Amino acid sequence: MPPVLGVILAGGLSRRMGGVDKPLLRLGGRTLLDRVRERFAPQCGAGLILNANGDPTRFSGFHGPIVPDDVPGHPGPLAGILAALDHAVLHHPGVTHVASVTGDAPFLPLDLVSRLAEAGSTAPIAVAASNGRQHFTTALWSLTLRGDLRAALVEREERRVGAYLARQGAIAVEWPATPRDPFLNVNTPEDLALAEGLLAES
Repeated sequence: MPPVLGVILAGGLSRRMGGVDKPLLRLGGRTLLDRVRERFAPQCGAGLILNANGDPTRFSGFHGPIVPDDVPGHPGPLAGILAALDHAVLHHPGVTHVASVTGDAPFLPLDLVSRLAEAGSTAPIAVAASNGRQHFTTALWSLTLRGDLRAALVEREERRVGAYLARQGAIAVEWPATPRDPFLNVNTPEDLALAEGLLAES
């Protein structure tokens, strides 16, 4: 597979965190975004982009393009995926796939992209899973989905990521959830405290 473009999704409203930018929360003295970038960037040969809406200057520490949704109304993570697919087509002509992760998952596996790529040769989407649960926005997406995904968002007003994955026949790739789940994401203050504890143990 040609080099993959990575996208860190940070376009959500973070309601369970009081509306703050979760990727800018600190874990062990460093932002979640920095920890995600450190683990994810070496896996993405075509580089990284950040999907974020609103004032981009709040992410001035991110060294790469900041790409907002171009579908209005905060339709959810699928809009961030579409923005990344569009960016890849416009700026990375050799790229065939985009890998997506969230900006609040500080323990991502270092073999994420390579294992998803193995599965992605037989399906347009390969999605990460652990502990019997799929992590819908941690996935590898073929650029061939671009037209259908735009139609799903704009014409059919689809919003549910899981339903879209199921319709596309996404393949799930399982990771062990012990000694810690590599896809732990920080949605609440309790999650952040749990992540602090796991970081201290490691």
